[in-house]
Amino acid sequence: MTSLTDAIQHLQLPQTDESPAEAQRLFHGRGHAYPGLHHVTVDWFPPVVLITLFAEEDKKQIMCLAEYLYAQLPDCKSVQLQHRYLPSGSIDVLLGEMIASLVVNEAGLTYQISLGKARNHGLFLDMRNGRQWLREQAQQKRVLNLFSYTCGFSVAAIEGKASFVMNMDMSSPALSVGRENHRLNNHDLSSVRFDKLNIFKSFGRIKKQGPFDLLVCDPPTLQKGSVDIARDYPKIMRRLDEFMAKESQLMLCLNAPELGEDFILQHMKRLASDYRHVTTIKPPNVYREAEGKGLTIMCFSKQ
Repeated sequence: MTSLTDAIQHLQLPQTDESPAEAQRLFHGRGHAYPGLHHVTVDWFPPVVLITLFAEEDKKQIMCLAEYLYAQLPDCKSVQLQHRYLPSGSIDVLLGEMIASLVVNEAGLTYQISLGKARNHGLFLDMRNGRQWLREQAQQKRVLNLFSYTCGFSVAAIEGKASFVMNMDMSSPALSVGRENHRLNNHDLSSVRFDKLNIFKSFGRIKKQGPFDLLVCDPPTLQKGSVDIARDYPKIMRRLDEFMAKESQLMLCLNAPELGEDFILQHMKRLASDYRHVTTIKPPNVYREAEGKGLTIMCFSKQ
């Protein structure tokens, strides 16, 4: 029978002098690649280790894992546990200091992280390679960032010399963090918009700000009262010609394993057939996924 401490043998601890300073996932059980551990993730937000449980676990096993991580990471000042199976998603400090707010680095960029204030912390680590792709593609482009959350993609785009980014999200607090993330990276905010809007009621405003050269769309799978991705993603695809330039790129993200790549490909073929699928971006290697259980990031272009 699998126990929580079995995750120790699968941990991917930082391997180089530079990597301990980088925010990164150390263990990813959510991809169902490790039998009996699909309810566990371990993240490193220096100097904090965050163990996240999506189901209740034995307290002794939790402490064994926490103590191992604390010993293996010399820069660790805190090991914390998030109970994602509880409605509150509450966080406990297992070892070390109580650190609730911090700034982390990823690929030379800086992001604000908050622990314990909400179920999510401010930066989705599985999107690292997506942010890097955007950074490489964004030069002199007008970027539309839908469901922008804390604007990690916007930070990457501006760092990549985008001429303009429009961020849209329903959450005012998330957009405020996004604004701070740009400030942390010394970006010129005159090139960035932050709009608290319901995207599906705001296509007219999007069109007015267009045309855009590059679209990033990373919707929540299910946001009560506002987003049902199976129903709503096609609404965006259907309207692409209203606000995208004649030559443009798309990065379409989907974190709904029950839908997967076929969902995007089939709807794009039906609703936006001018766009060609160019590449699929895989998350970092630590994100081992059983087939059909992972994040989808697909890039399209129209010329």
